[in-house]
Amino acid sequence: MAATMYQRDPRAGLFLGGSRTSGAEVRDANVTACQTVSNILKSSLGPVGLDKMLVDNVGDVTITNDGATILSLLEVQHPAARILVSLATQQDKEVGDGTTSVVLLASELLRRANELVRNKIHPTTVITGYRLACKEACRFMAEQLSTKVDKLGKDSLINVAKTSMSSKILAADDDFFAPLAVDAMLAVKTINAKGEKKYPVKAVNVLKAHGKSARESLFVKGYALNCTVASHAMKLRIPNAKIACLDMNLAKQRMHLGVHITIDDPEQLEAIRARESEITLERVRKILSAGANVILTTKGIDDLCLKEFVEAGAMAVRRCRKEDLRRIAKATGATLISSLANLEGEETFEASSLGFAEEVVQERISDDELILVKGTKIVNSSSIILRGANDYMLDEMERALHDALSIVKRTLESGSVVPGGGAVETALSIYLENFATTLGSREQLAIAEFASALLTIPKTLALNAAKDSTDLVAKLRAYHNAAQNAPLNDPKRGLMYYGLDLINGQVVDNRQNGVLEPTISKIKSLKSALEASTSLLRIDDSIQVAPEQREEVDPHGH
Repeated sequence: MAATMYQRDPRAGLFLGGSRTSGAEVRDANVTACQTVSNILKSSLGPVGLDKMLVDNVGDVTITNDGATILSLLEVQHPAARILVSLATQQDKEVGDGTTSVVLLASELLRRANELVRNKIHPTTVITGYRLACKEACRFMAEQLSTKVDKLGKDSLINVAKTSMSSKILAADDDFFAPLAVDAMLAVKTINAKGEKKYPVKAVNVLKAHGKSARESLFVKGYALNCTVASHAMKLRIPNAKIACLDMNLAKQRMHLGVHITIDDPEQLEAIRARESEITLERVRKILSAGANVILTTKGIDDLCLKEFVEAGAMAVRRCRKEDLRRIAKATGATLISSLANLEGEETFEASSLGFAEEVVQERISDDELILVKGTKIVNSSSIILRGANDYMLDEMERALHDALSIVKRTLESGSVVPGGGAVETALSIYLENFATTLGSREQLAIAEFASALLTIPKTLALNAAKDSTDLVAKLRAYHNAAQNAPLNDPKRGLMYYGLDLINGQVVDNRQNGVLEPTISKIKSLKSALEASTSLLRIDDSIQVAPEQREEVDPHGH
């Protein structure tokens, strides 16, 4: 009561030095903000989702339907909506796909929770109910809905990649790109110290080259660099490569500005110049004497040093991207060196900082010369060279491929998949509705709302496909209800894997049709959506500090 009296008091804002909104107002504002964000993404969900065109303040255009990309390019002001943006980014980092659905789910959960609070149910009760629902849903999903990948074989990996690509630009060519993504991920398999199998997405290098069509894209074993050798006199192929990764300029040392040297004999000037050249040549010789025969640097190499490298029969590449060098250093066991100085103040180059690869070769792929580092010692690496008509297309293809690679990685590491196309959400919705009726406490209402919130995914999928969502979702629910009420060995149990087929507007067995997603991505998105919506639901007061009023001082004194 005190708070409301406070609010009515016109002077209440004065000693807070800002504005304060509390109770229902804040919640409504938060819900509206989140609904706005999710409405932007709504039409881009699913295999028939539409794209968004975003133009930033410089005029750069991005065309995409990847939820995380859209949200990261929007300049969102409202603090509650920002939470959804960070939620999408987090999902992109953790799982790589499912960013749109996570945002839709979170905002729907929040909207329904707000309705409950309006009906005089305390937010804490709602949060407890949601938590319980999420826990039960994750358990049910892991136990009943998921299938081990080993049962379904390698095809399931390709199907997982196809499902991820189905909503992206690569959908038309998924029969070409899905095996490509799976091969690239299987090529970079590593086993860490604990004996776990890991598939680092970073070890797959994606290069973009203009021209030709998307189906001319290539998969190359080895790490591809978008550079060429620094001089044509160099060898283009070096077997048993010892690679030095440098982050320094191999050019003639100039005197630093501001250094004054007084000389009384013009010959001393020549000696200074000769020494300047000698300093860099000494460095080059130290690197070569350590056994390096491939030198990659992020900066330049001048003609003097190039001559030295050519005579030694080494391959030198200048102006590589630092990001590429870091990854090559990691893959070959090299160390990225930015200065040859050691602790004693001498300049040395240790042989231990060299990396090893079976061969480094420059190949001509389509119109570009690329350098391939093959057979890297520590982490296997692979590269995909994308071809496409223009930059916008290539960027979007790269994003789609990144999502597919991440999803394949998750599937390989977690080893189980669930049917896609709204099957999981509908099954969970039915299960939670039945579960809610077994509880005799207030949480029952929150769990029932959680169950109906899950249906927003199949509904939106059907809507975007220009199908009758009410009809399809009702059919789907009937199937899942029959499946969950059937006894254990009844053939009706198979209805559990039924989901939407959006192209033909039917309800089909998605496990057989190969519409699959990794279980872990569904579990993660449920948990993340729950966290985001509960953290916003907890807010019951918002205090905004007024910006300081600065007196405008006229610099001209007018």
